[in-house]
Amino acid sequence: MNVKKVVTLAAVALVLFLLITQPNESADGVRTALGWLQSGAESIITFVRSLFA
Repeated sequence: MNVKKVVTLAAVALVLFLLITQPNESADGVRTALGWLQSGAESIITFVRSLFA
């Protein structure tokens, strides 16, 4: 087995473990990450609109 495959399997196992053992905290983490992505996307949209306004 190569290292990349082992690391990928370990990461998947860790995520599954966290989802099963701490579902509320995992959901909060996903909400936070999605909030950051939304904020970033809105900032990029504002920037592009400012360029062409």
